[in-house]
Amino acid sequence: MPASTITADRIRDLLTPKQLPLEEKRLFGGHGFMVDGKLCIGTYRGGIMARVAPEDIEALCQREGVQPLQTGQGRPMKGYLFLTEEAFDLDRDLAFWVEQCLAFNPRAKASPRRRKKR
Repeated sequence: MPASTITADRIRDLLTPKQLPLEEKRLFGGHGFMVDGKLCIGTYRGGIMARVAPEDIEALCQREGVQPLQTGQGRPMKGYLFLTEEAFDLDRDLAFWVEQCLAFNPRAKASPRRRKKR
């Protein structure tokens, strides 16, 4: 089983018992977890894409295996972090990141829905 599938299973195991309005989607070649219709956390390029409070980014980047998530043009994405495996290899570390993402989720803005092309 690929590492991203195992990581998605681990995230799902933490989110499911919380009985949240949870939806799963394939995003950016990974697996995204949407809470209240907003991207909360997901697998991405062998790691995790975490949506956290923008004001916490600097402090959270001090942790091992954490860096701002960058766009294809190399610019940081506001409110998103990229976590390498060393940042979430222990269950308690992954639980920390899931809680960080869930704490910000009520304040996060939902992306506008795209209209389907005819």
